[in-house]
Amino acid sequence: MSRCRALPWITVAALLGGCGSAGNSPAVDPLDGLRQQAGGALSRYDRAVRAAGGAPFVPVGELTRQLGDWEPANGSYKESLSAGRVEAASTLPVAPQQAGTIVWANGIRQDVPLISADEALAKLRAAGTGDCSGCAPLKLTGARLTTMTVPTTRGPATAPAWEYTLDGTTVRLARVAVDPSAIVRVTPPPRDADHPHAGLAIESATTTMAGSELTVTFTGVPGPSSKPCGADYEAEAVESDLAVVVIVIEYRHAKDEACPAIGAQRNATVKLSRPLGERAVLEVTQGVPVALTITG
Repeated sequence: MSRCRALPWITVAALLGGCGSAGNSPAVDPLDGLRQQAGGALSRYDRAVRAAGGAPFVPVGELTRQLGDWEPANGSYKESLSAGRVEAASTLPVAPQQAGTIVWANGIRQDVPLISADEALAKLRAAGTGDCSGCAPLKLTGARLTTMTVPTTRGPATAPAWEYTLDGTTVRLARVAVDPSAIVRVTPPPRDADHPHAGLAIESATTTMAGSELTVTFTGVPGPSSKPCGADYEAEAVESDLAVVVIVIEYRHAKDEACPAIGAQRNATVKLSRPLGERAVLEVTQGVPVALTITG
């Protein structure tokens, strides 16, 4: 697609330049800022991997899961959990062994150190917002070591987890039991003038074991650029040895259309310089990893 025919709009950032013409000064590439942002994300990810000793376990999303639905009479429990208002009503167990095993869907296994049910509970509480002054704390009545499926940058994995029972409800809570030293966690930069969090965030990615094409999904506008309020999308990858940041480029139907705020799942495919392998896929706005599906 010619960029002079349909100028790209980089989501939440102003258009920095158009297509140049003879006799004019060179146009500013509107992607330069996002490429720099992507480079910063790769550097932060590399540091996070080194801090974890090169650990390959990079979970995506929350490490706590609710099992079951709250009963009508326990509607306030949801707010208590969100706030991290959870406490043990009795002594919780330690792990029956020092190490456990993470198993990926492709059969790859990784031994990892484990933490106690008390330590996992402390992590669960720390992940809460703390904002629930009127909430009664949830009472844990027991815990057992089991497993849970976790989305990761290498596809879904089965990881050791503590499963907690609660007083007054059939809902249970599960929390990954892997020691934080073996988990790669990326902290987004603060949102300020140096880190504007510009761009369009991808939500997931799909590739094949040996292929070098990567398809990403994201929320865009429903229709194509040939229709009013529509858009077409392309993707560009910024790569390192440990990760790939995907920049989504949007080509709008027109600049000043008044359009409804309706989103739809869209996708775009980018060609990598080599197969993804064990590298993570990061979204560009905050540099955090997204879930990966490997097919074929």
